[in-house]
Amino acid sequence: MSQHATTANGLVKGLLNSSRAFVLGTALLAGSMTMLSTAHAQAEKVLRVGNDGEPQSMDPHYISTVQTSRISDDMFLGLLTYGPDGEPVPGAAESWTVSDDGMTYTFKIRDHNWSDGVPVTAGDFVAGWNRLLAPETGAEYASLLYIIEGAEDVNTGKEGAKLAATALDDKTLQVKLTAPAPYFTAQLTHQTAFPIPQHVVSKFDRDWVKPENIVVNGPYKLDEWVPNVHTRLVKNDSFYDADNVAIDEVVYYNYEDLTAMQNRFRAGELDVARMIASEQISWLRDNLADSLRIAPYAGIYYVAVRTDKEPFGDVRIRKALSMAINREAITDSVLKTGEIPAYSFVPPGTGNYGEPSYIGWRDTPYNERLEQAKALLAEAGYGPDNPLKFTLRYNTQENNKRFAIAAQNMWKQIGVEADLFNAEGKIHFADLKVGNFELARAGWIADYNDAQNFLFLLEKRTGPLNYSQFDNADFNALMLDAEQTSDLEKRATIMQQAEAIAMEEQPVIPIYYYVSKQLVSPKIDGWIDNAPDRHLTRWLDIEE
Repeated sequence: MSQHATTANGLVKGLLNSSRAFVLGTALLAGSMTMLSTAHAQAEKVLRVGNDGEPQSMDPHYISTVQTSRISDDMFLGLLTYGPDGEPVPGAAESWTVSDDGMTYTFKIRDHNWSDGVPVTAGDFVAGWNRLLAPETGAEYASLLYIIEGAEDVNTGKEGAKLAATALDDKTLQVKLTAPAPYFTAQLTHQTAFPIPQHVVSKFDRDWVKPENIVVNGPYKLDEWVPNVHTRLVKNDSFYDADNVAIDEVVYYNYEDLTAMQNRFRAGELDVARMIASEQISWLRDNLADSLRIAPYAGIYYVAVRTDKEPFGDVRIRKALSMAINREAITDSVLKTGEIPAYSFVPPGTGNYGEPSYIGWRDTPYNERLEQAKALLAEAGYGPDNPLKFTLRYNTQENNKRFAIAAQNMWKQIGVEADLFNAEGKIHFADLKVGNFELARAGWIADYNDAQNFLFLLEKRTGPLNYSQFDNADFNALMLDAEQTSDLEKRATIMQQAEAIAMEEQPVIPIYYYVSKQLVSPKIDGWIDNAPDRHLTRWLDIEE
């Protein structure tokens, strides 16, 4: 109880014991009760988060952005989940065993319920995975489960296909893989592997995630979603570990304007700002050092080139555009927040991989690269009398705009005329998936710490997430070979060969490796910087 409420109680007690009028005592008692109610309301802990993008959906099968997954991670519990340090820990599965050949996993589902009291079963996972993979669902992330036997056949509509995920009983789930996969358990933290409440989905279909219908098995439940404004989650009292969840409510405010988000943080109206405007980094370091968090982040910022559109099917053009980008100038002079220039698609330090396959000309001085780029364009038929013209698209955000303007000016040096076009994130990424672009800013954050999670974006079978529509037979074959290889060193070598092809062909132009950069109030307890940049609200607390 707060000091304010205690003082009010003492005042009321004194008045009631005095000879003053009963009416006065009653009036003050009523006032003190109001104060007590206010104190109780103030005791509830509310986390206010600035989220740098509008959520796509509350349905895990229609999620592909980091901004949306932050919300879904608070509501749903996979077989494994992210721990406080971003590492996988047991979630809906309390334990599991693995066969000697590494291809069969058997999970024991912990006793826990959906938020409406219905028990979560192994069958809810089987149903969720089959729904994700069903061709009619159209889930863009479906290929992430292809490591499970039968998953690709189910997703591509092959007759008689069956997913090798079986509910042996309500609390036992058995899964068979196509090959040993060292990343499989980490992959189960991802929203693609979440269960679904079959009893609710069968009743409401796509509307099952509306606030009035949704049930969840995680620590928080959807209370309100006001598009382009905020998403409010409230504590799920039915969560199996609810007693250890300190924060009662979390509100995700949508901000693509990073400066506006920072201003609200500075005003004390936000507890966390999940992105910062890089041009303000010096001021932030001088004035908000105790809140500024910059840490290594497993991700790549890149430009996707639509290889199935002319003239971008010509590798000479793609290579020239890549050579003209001065990555060091972008990271050191434009952003200035610790990003690392990227000359590979897989970031260095990625698990079970070793050294990435870098672009062959990465050590060539920039002035020489410009001359080589001009020569490549000339070979392809472009020059002063016939300049290459195209549009570079990016999603609305100050840092993306600053990159786009810098790239535009760098391309001018080789005689290329690039127009710029921006759209809000939801529209931008929808356009990327359907191919409505020539060149476009994109980014990828690892779902699990393995090179495959980056390189699969360039496989033909990946579908809409292969924004460039890159289709190289040798690359595709190597990735399939790596999937079937259990020896980790051999598997890494095969994927490095695949990456080398991609870096020679340049369907994507890597720009820089990410760092996470955000503002976190010192009053937030439990925030641990980590490479996946996962910070589930259940692990956090707010100091009084």
